[in-house]
Amino acid sequence: MIMCLALVSCVDEEEFDNSPRGNFEALWKIIDEHYCFFDYKAQTYGLDWNAVHAKYSAQIDDRMTETQLFEVLGNMLGELRDGHVNMYSRWDVARNWTWHEEFPANVSDTLLRRYLGTDYRIASGMKYRKLDDNMGYLRCESFASGMGAGNLDEIMLYFAPCNGLIIDIRDNGGGLLSSAQELAARFTDKELLVGYIQHKTGPGHNDFSDLSEQRLKPARGIRWHKPVVVLTNRSVYSAANEFVKFMRCCPNVTVVGDHTGGGAGMPYSSELPIGWSIRFSATPMYDKDKNSTEFGIAPDHYVSLTDDDVRRGKDTIIEYARRILND
Repeated sequence: MIMCLALVSCVDEEEFDNSPRGNFEALWKIIDEHYCFFDYKAQTYGLDWNAVHAKYSAQIDDRMTETQLFEVLGNMLGELRDGHVNMYSRWDVARNWTWHEEFPANVSDTLLRRYLGTDYRIASGMKYRKLDDNMGYLRCESFASGMGAGNLDEIMLYFAPCNGLIIDIRDNGGGLLSSAQELAARFTDKELLVGYIQHKTGPGHNDFSDLSEQRLKPARGIRWHKPVVVLTNRSVYSAANEFVKFMRCCPNVTVVGDHTGGGAGMPYSSELPIGWSIRFSATPMYDKDKNSTEFGIAPDHYVSLTDDDVRRGKDTIIEYARRILND
């Protein structure tokens, strides 16, 4: 789900000692000065970071074990409801995955194997084939690897005879933002405004730069001009969430499935005196209408897998996309 890791900073250990209290105060202050969604989350669900300090400070005891400290600090970070916020110890990763854990999966590996068969092609980490109704099907499970221009040209050429294209990114937890851009650039012939980005400029919750435009430039290689349906579920996150944002700006694109998981902040990293590393959202991104997509993007058509279709070996969401493309 990582879009970018940069600007690794260290806590001043002269200011915060390596004690439960020192580590607690260090973590709270790092987030307080660098996290980027305080105002948005205060508006969305009433987050009050000062109240969070008071709540968890009462749970800190210098006699507590490292395991107990890790649990308390992890619970504090969970108040941010952010999948890009993690803390890493020797034995565990503190995380908040409610963006997908509390929702139906809406994808089945067994069903996907039925559609892909065994003779599918593979390029740039993606699996693809032509379905029996002359629709192209591209399964993109991750943006963790780079997208080769030559690979994408070959994929576009292979799909050229097809009447439409399905891009299935369900369960794509993200990866490289550049890979999401490379793939999306195959679906526009002109430069598009797709969103905005800001950067923290100081320790205050509202210390941000002016909005800078995110623009998607058309690829130099072969581009697709026929209808496209992008399939999503709640496990679409981070760079994959950005891909949906980009594709919604491209012509002839429809998004089908479930609301995406979100993840609209580029994460940076730091470290606590105890040696645990932390990751947190520090650079907010917005859609072309300047709305945050931190909590995800709604599809054009909400569609879920049905039990009847699963029993019949059919993927409800893929079949819905095929009907759109065949209309």
